[in-house]
Amino acid sequence: MSRASVPAAGHRPPAGPRGIGQVAGEGVKFLIVGGAGVLIVLAGADVLRFGIGLGRFTSVTIATAAATVWTFVGNRHWSFRHREGAGTRAESVAFFVLNGIGLLIQYACIGVIDDVLGLSGRLWYTVALVLGIGLGTLFRFWSYRKWVWVAPEVRLARLRRGRHRKGRTVPVPPPPPAPAPRRDLAGHARRHGPG
Repeated sequence: MSRASVPAAGHRPPAGPRGIGQVAGEGVKFLIVGGAGVLIVLAGADVLRFGIGLGRFTSVTIATAAATVWTFVGNRHWSFRHREGAGTRAESVAFFVLNGIGLLIQYACIGVIDDVLGLSGRLWYTVALVLGIGLGTLFRFWSYRKWVWVAPEVRLARLRRGRHRKGRTVPVPPPPPAPAPRRDLAGHARRHGPG
């Protein structure tokens, strides 16, 4: 097979109506699951912060952890159920690491609104949460599709490529074998050269 006939790494068929419809369907399901997760974060953080009196970061961390469990189950078994996971353990680790990054985005929004802008109180805490959740949601949707639940053809291509090839789509051919030494009429090896 020639190098020209091998598809490039990460090559996908052009996105047609079916591809656009699939992304839109995933997006709608992701937003429904995520919407419930948002309510868990907003209501949970509010109760923990202003009802119980926990710190601003502790409250959002506990509420986000509860929402993360909810969204993992919802996305795995509904939004992205037709996609291939990396296996239960790897899939779970990647999901929770990416949600940790999303939580850092929420921390940053809380810090900017509270510490940098000096806006505090229940209203501004909620505004910071909504902003952080919005930015975190964009990051999560992109990262889940790229690293956690990939399209079946992408997973298959990754498995075919294998780790030992380090991303090459075509293995490097082995070097040609060394020529055997020439022998004279008496059977003695002689150096290669003219004649």
